[in-house]
Amino acid sequence: MKKHILGISFVLVATFISFMSVAKAEEFHWGFKPSRNGEPVEIGEPLESMLSKYGAIYKGNEEKKIVYLTFDNGYENGYTESILNTLREEKAPATFFLTGHYLTSATDLVKTMVKDGHIIGNHSYGHPNMARLSAEEMKKEWKRFDDKLNELTGVKRTYYARPPEGIFNEEVLKVGNEVGYRHMFWSIAFKDWLKDERRGAKYAYDALMNQLHPGAIILMHTVAQDNAEAIPQFIKDAKAQGYTFGSLDDLVLEYEKISPY
Repeated sequence: MKKHILGISFVLVATFISFMSVAKAEEFHWGFKPSRNGEPVEIGEPLESMLSKYGAIYKGNEEKKIVYLTFDNGYENGYTESILNTLREEKAPATFFLTGHYLTSATDLVKTMVKDGHIIGNHSYGHPNMARLSAEEMKKEWKRFDDKLNELTGVKRTYYARPPEGIFNEEVLKVGNEVGYRHMFWSIAFKDWLKDERRGAKYAYDALMNQLHPGAIILMHTVAQDNAEAIPQFIKDAKAQGYTFGSLDDLVLEYEKISPY
């Protein structure tokens, strides 16, 4: 009998350890089939339900020709000022998801973003794989970023988070909610994060225009010269097609069915 009980206990413990390993290892790498011909992006289940559960967003209203510009900034490469100038000239709002390194190494540019009315998003302080952190470690990453942002710019805190490299799990979304963050993903992206891989402005322009669809959240990286050169024409041509550019604040108000008035 003792041997039988010990055997059952061993199986239960082994099963529990196996389950915990799978649960801890579970992580999602954000990705989707790119939009074509203005069709909205779909990510399918179980991600649709998971994001909805925690108010995470990756696109806006599919019936409205509004798009949302977002940029991920881990380090500066000399092109952000040009992008900011374009956004100012075109009166296009954007959200910049920054890391701690960017805050401390490009503080003047961060202050310009804030002065120009752009939103600062939390891309974590140290750019780790958030899905492999404990809940407390996640909170420390976000808070350390917010504390430094407040110290350098006076902005009290961020409310939108984006996981480094688009890697996350349900716990990241859950813990984020607990401390006041809504995760923002994207529905348009292309390979533009390698600073030394020059493909030309046409490459970036075509990637944006070919994927353009109503409600799109666009992800770009400011390290790319291609982007800095393509954005002015992209914004003009998107406007010519009837698109307008909104902020993530506008998107959240619509998502929550809250009137701005």
